[in-house]
Amino acid sequence: MITKKRKLANAKVDINKAYSLKEASSLVKEINTTKFDSSVDLHIKLGVDPKKADQAIRGTVSLPHGTGKTKKVLVLCTPDKEAAAKDAGADFVGLDEFITKIEGGWTDIDVIIATPSVMPKIGKLGKVLGPRNLMPNPKTGTVTNDVAAAVNEVKGGKIAFKVDKVGIIHASIGRVSFSAEKIAENSQELINALVKLKPSSSKGTYLKGVSMASTMSPGILIDTKSVSN
Repeated sequence: MITKKRKLANAKVDINKAYSLKEASSLVKEINTTKFDSSVDLHIKLGVDPKKADQAIRGTVSLPHGTGKTKKVLVLCTPDKEAAAKDAGADFVGLDEFITKIEGGWTDIDVIIATPSVMPKIGKLGKVLGPRNLMPNPKTGTVTNDVAAAVNEVKGGKIAFKVDKVGIIHASIGRVSFSAEKIAENSQELINALVKLKPSSSKGTYLKGVSMASTMSPGILIDTKSVSN
């Protein structure tokens, strides 16, 4: 059963049209049907083969306007790093007690940062953290001795992204309460980061498709020419 609001939203989006990034960023606000401050997500189809190691795109980007969501951060570290992590705003800091909690199924966090020295202890948590994309990784800056800087970056709007098995990047880049300009600027920042990571072995079209949607709204197709530098 499609609600009246969703029908109206669907009517405003021309499924045969590829909108400019600027148009899509305004339209996504207009067609939002939820009463809460919905997340705005980008879905980017890349011309890569994720099975090939050099084409399994992953990385991080600091969005200029943040994501609009306060991320819960856990820092797993030795006692000498705990004060720095807490002062930087980490929500949870410690080691053994959190390893035990995670083994028991606790994953009520958005990002885990760890120091290199504790990684051998964390390896066994891969089964729980891997599928949820929570495993600390040097490539995303979440395995580091400078835990304070890492916490500040995450709290300031740094997001991690990773291509899925069919070559698509899914990322939250803001909220519908953001201005259209902020949605467009955050979107462009993510796309720029992906373009910089284009592997030399990727042939043909790299940015194959881009769409934008808010929670429970129809997707808006974006003209890839409007986001290419």
